[in-house]
Amino acid sequence: MKYPQVRNYIGGGFAAASLPEIDVFDPSAGTVISRVPISGANELNAAVTAAKKAFPAWSAMPIKQRVQVFFRYKRLLEHHIDELAALISEENGKLMSEARAEVEKAAELCEFACSLPQIATGEVLEVSRGVECRVERFPLGVVAGIAPFNFPNMVPHWSIPNAIALGNCFILKPSELVPLSAGRIAELLAEAGLPSGVFQVVHGGRDVVEAICDHPDISAISFVGSTKIAKAVYRRATHNLKRCLALGGAKNHLIVMPDADKEMAASNIIASMSGCAGQRCMAASVMVAVSATDHVIARMTEIAKAMVPGKDIGPVISAEAKARIVGYINEAEANGAKVLVDGRKTVVAGRELGYFLGPTIIDHVKADMKIAQEEVFGPVLAIVRADDVDQAIAIENASPYGNAASVYTESGGVARKVMERANAGMVGVNVGVPVPREPFSFGGWNESRFGVGDITGKGSIEFWTQSKKMTTKWNREAGTNWMS
Repeated sequence: MKYPQVRNYIGGGFAAASLPEIDVFDPSAGTVISRVPISGANELNAAVTAAKKAFPAWSAMPIKQRVQVFFRYKRLLEHHIDELAALISEENGKLMSEARAEVEKAAELCEFACSLPQIATGEVLEVSRGVECRVERFPLGVVAGIAPFNFPNMVPHWSIPNAIALGNCFILKPSELVPLSAGRIAELLAEAGLPSGVFQVVHGGRDVVEAICDHPDISAISFVGSTKIAKAVYRRATHNLKRCLALGGAKNHLIVMPDADKEMAASNIIASMSGCAGQRCMAASVMVAVSATDHVIARMTEIAKAMVPGKDIGPVISAEAKARIVGYINEAEANGAKVLVDGRKTVVAGRELGYFLGPTIIDHVKADMKIAQEEVFGPVLAIVRADDVDQAIAIENASPYGNAASVYTESGGVARKVMERANAGMVGVNVGVPVPREPFSFGGWNESRFGVGDITGKGSIEFWTQSKKMTTKWNREAGTNWMS
């Protein structure tokens, strides 16, 4: 194996334990690069105990001091970007350019955390003569984040910097498919000066996720993954009276109008559907082609056919994922859809065992087909035809998901109509991946999010803290009323 056995990170160090293990694969080669332990309740209990021990001193530290850790940590992310990107590329399969962009986004998330002393300020007002009311925010205690395989470095940073900077102690449960990045995050946080026990990593699968949901000393949980698991985590966590924000899957619709700029629309849409091998919740998965848009589709086809797997697009995460995605394509074709660009038989020379799929474009998909309804999570774009923008919006609105939507047009009126009526939490105009940048929060609607608020930006402050309302009266001459 290229890398040593992965270990849990508890109480400021990597813990040796005799636990069941599973293989960690390099998706681009289909080879084993490490092994990861499958933890359970005992390992989680040890992490919670260490976090509870660290919490009083960490939470008592002024926020201006806490964020100094993230100033240093951000610099470490930038200094080690090549190494961190290589880890992401090997465990997830991303292209190096995509992996570097992921680390850069993690650094941006830390930058926002460094601004929290200026943002997460309290409120104070003299509500009557001699009487002052104020609101201050306090951390919750021990909190946890459950992260997916598609962004081993960035998605954990949706939660880690803000939760910790706001005074909490954090336990990360990475995906068992991509456990390597989490260990380096722990090491770099320690190098940045984060005290032992404030951040911990517990690896595993379903058992440790359920233990996180059930543990009485964990106050809040963030989750990112499929809608099916997001629902299960949200139900179990809230049943145990915890705060939970669970982000699920997506089926993002890109509406293309006849007046769209051909080159911009075509290149953006292909980049959106194929970036990170389509394994991101913001990927374009359905294009709603309104009226006369064949010229855009033709250009998209040219761009997709020119892409070189292994160079311009990486593999999907596993052999099982590849087989599932191919199954969606086969079913759509059998039901009458037309495959314009076919990536099913892709093989990369020298990496024949890798889990590669080329970009795939399928036209004349019916809105009720599975490939148009369910999250495929691969480099596949389904094209559904619509007569006008109202029909296109109706197709988008019919999806149970509500993560993102976008429109390609030169008309401000059409753009505004789609932005107002799209049933999604994030919308874009002439943007294939409408991800808000900090300080704006990330979060969808409907079956793409369970819980209140957003996971990043200002929206996360409410989630990771609780407010304390304080009323003081030092003036003996202050008036007396029924509240006094």
